[in-house]
Amino acid sequence: MVKKWMMAGLTMLPALLVTPSWAEEVAQVQAAVAPVAAMTINKGDNTWMLLSAALVILMSIPGLALFYGGLVRAKNMLSVLMQVFTLFCLICVLWVIYGYSLAFTEGGNFYGSFSKVLLKGVTPDSIAATFSKGVGVSELIYVVFQGAFAAITCGLIVGAFAERIKFAAVLLFSVIWFTFAYIPLAHMVWYWAGPDAYTSAEAAATATATAGYLFQHGALDFAGGTVVHINAAVAGLVGAYLVGKRLGYGRDPMTPHSLTMTMIGASLLWFGWFGFNAGSALEASGIAALAFINTWVAPAAAALSWTLAEWVMKGRPSLLGAASGAVSGLVVITPAAGFVGVGGGLVMGLISGVAGLWGVHGLKRLLGADDSLDVFGVHGVCGILGALLTGVFASPDLGGTGVWDYVTNQVAEGYSILTQVKIQAIGVGVTLLWSGAVAAIAFKAVDMLVGLRVNGDAEREGLDVTSHGEKAYSM
Repeated sequence: MVKKWMMAGLTMLPALLVTPSWAEEVAQVQAAVAPVAAMTINKGDNTWMLLSAALVILMSIPGLALFYGGLVRAKNMLSVLMQVFTLFCLICVLWVIYGYSLAFTEGGNFYGSFSKVLLKGVTPDSIAATFSKGVGVSELIYVVFQGAFAAITCGLIVGAFAERIKFAAVLLFSVIWFTFAYIPLAHMVWYWAGPDAYTSAEAAATATATAGYLFQHGALDFAGGTVVHINAAVAGLVGAYLVGKRLGYGRDPMTPHSLTMTMIGASLLWFGWFGFNAGSALEASGIAALAFINTWVAPAAAALSWTLAEWVMKGRPSLLGAASGAVSGLVVITPAAGFVGVGGGLVMGLISGVAGLWGVHGLKRLLGADDSLDVFGVHGVCGILGALLTGVFASPDLGGTGVWDYVTNQVAEGYSILTQVKIQAIGVGVTLLWSGAVAAIAFKAVDMLVGLRVNGDAEREGLDVTSHGEKAYSM
């Protein structure tokens, strides 16, 4: 049986769905006299989504694990690898048990339902909608693709309080935060009825009313600027405050023990990010190609702008700066990848390099938190920047794609940059408040149950030995 599911990525302004026009009247007549074509699977799209899901998995393990692992001191290398690796496994299991069902089934504005618990009813024949009417991909592929997004989001958080948190605390916090922050944000932003539901103005209004809260408001988030980056960054910042600063922070040297590992990790992240962004088109289409090239050029521009700014400020460029700049560019283009033209992506990348540099230096001092691996400085600052600039550069006047009206099957007229930026700001604000509140409650609960932080002796000796009984390197 054909099944239609609400997909990630593309959205539209609700007002455009209910404004009568001559084209809409024609579409209504056509819908009345012609049966809706059955949704079918395109093998090319299926192949692309299989590859994209695998690339997103690569971003977590080994990409994020090595990127973070190289940034900590040698005595804590394995602890970070263990946290990222185990969280990936944990979230994948939870995604199958209840995460997918609550995020991507019809329910309320903030959660779906339990109808797909343990993927009940999802079979090799189940079809998930793409962004083209009548075209679908295997739903099982979509489950894996979105589950990999959830896993890396939880993994990103651990960089903010690395080197001093209990392993049990990381796991318990992640279960709570995943359930009450990640799942509802994913539902709010990405859940909708799919393009086939938009046959007329009336049908569109009905379908939009069943979508997630931020989708209903018209928020644009192609691949996770709010759902992934801002969401994780806020939780990490809250954790950095509540877990507390590392012993000797600001006094003892805490330099990265292996920038070689960090460089390898950053490169794997960039490689996997092509699946993250271009895969969010859900089809092997021109929009996927647009997201792909933006994911190529924006981080390149950001790495250069960070390097040049650092060169001017400090008198010499650094590898860590270049790698961090590339990640800043990847973050900023994530919500915009399929919405902005190449010129817009280039400009966003250039801006994000400087913004990220400020985030890990100037803003970090202002906040006064020991955000160990600059999760908020990069993912928070550039995630917010990317979400807001998406509203600017998605404008057709600036080379963007505009907003697609599925009723008239064409780009909607009258795109307003100011209106869309306001909508984007609402999405950012909701994410900041929701994630921050859930994270604060979750950390407090975990602290009462198992405690957040290892003791001073264990922290001094290093978490590799005291938490896991292993060493990353033998002498």
